[in-house]
Amino acid sequence: MQGRRTVRIEADGGSRGNPGPAAYGAVLLDADSGEVIADRAEAIGVATNNVAEYRGLIAGLELYRQHADGAALQVRMDSKLVVEQMSGRWKVKHPSMRPLVEQARSLAPAGTDYGWIPREQNTYADRILNEVLDGRRLSSVEPVETSDLDKLDQRDSLDQRDSLDQRDSLDQRGLEQKAAPYLRGWAGDAQPTTLVLVRHGVTAHTVDKRFSGGLAGSNPGLNDEGRAQARATADWLAPLAEDVDVLVSSPVRRTLETAQILAERLGKQVAEEPGLAEMEFGAWEGKTFAEVREEHPDELEKWLGSMEHPAGGGESFTQVRQRVLAGLGRLLEGHAGSTVLAVSHVTPIKVLVAHALGAPLEAVYRMELAPASVTVLTFFPDGNAVLRMFNARPVELALTGR
Repeated sequence: MQGRRTVRIEADGGSRGNPGPAAYGAVLLDADSGEVIADRAEAIGVATNNVAEYRGLIAGLELYRQHADGAALQVRMDSKLVVEQMSGRWKVKHPSMRPLVEQARSLAPAGTDYGWIPREQNTYADRILNEVLDGRRLSSVEPVETSDLDKLDQRDSLDQRDSLDQRDSLDQRGLEQKAAPYLRGWAGDAQPTTLVLVRHGVTAHTVDKRFSGGLAGSNPGLNDEGRAQARATADWLAPLAEDVDVLVSSPVRRTLETAQILAERLGKQVAEEPGLAEMEFGAWEGKTFAEVREEHPDELEKWLGSMEHPAGGGESFTQVRQRVLAGLGRLLEGHAGSTVLAVSHVTPIKVLVAHALGAPLEAVYRMELAPASVTVLTFFPDGNAVLRMFNARPVELALTGR
């Protein structure tokens, strides 16, 4: 139809680790002038590049539906896979990708023109997704300026514009994700991966409240109480043995000993995952908090005040998060759709909970995690996650108060 408006979506997705921390970026442009109508960028948790790219496309198509529905549409991406699958020339082979593909197809208008562009021509979408991953931009939908609203097709009514304004207001209040018709957790058809996290039982260091790190430290084993705690948790989890597909453990001695007790009770084999190891505390290893405060007051103050400062010359919280999320990515890729029983430590478990909830890393200071406790997280193929249980213990352990 002569005079019909044409708009263009440029979208991209990226994963640091593939799978790893991921985000997407999408921008809706006027195809003739190149003027930006709206954009969106969002962190989606741990995901693959392909998932992030499809999430970027879906975001772009939603922007199209919100701001230019009825216009002729071009889609330009530097993902050959997405372009060819959406064009119908390549099959979708991976089952976990099909819900995302179908979501995109349901949003795309008939006659959508898909085209591949080199990465250097997709700089806008690439830039905003990396700003989100770097923490330089909040996950958001950017509000549309009044001048852009004026350029919507003339058939858009005042009520439709008011609806857009209202939705932008909801975005600013942090409610956009509830309104967006993305696949959200259980709303999708793909099988999620469940992570049943068990903290190790106590050691002599635990009882004395001493810093006890990973492989570089003194690496104490479980004491008698710790072994009893592990057995109680193993008995508690035993009825779920058939639901557990794999048992993994941090390679540190106290977690391996805990995992072996679980393995014997549940009839499983233990595999090691280094990403689940505890923070390295360097020169603080084996010391109490009071001793570190007396001997290294300035260093302790810096560590408590910054997620970037290493503990005793060991690891910082941000370094631990990077290692832990890389391990999570390996588990999600290697055991997709399974139930994974994982034995780990205080810091990695708290990091995983903060990550699943989209909470800042500082949230680790607001969690209490008892020895031999159970925490359950479910991760969905679309990058979302749900906290299902936190710091749960058998009655006999809960009554001890430790």
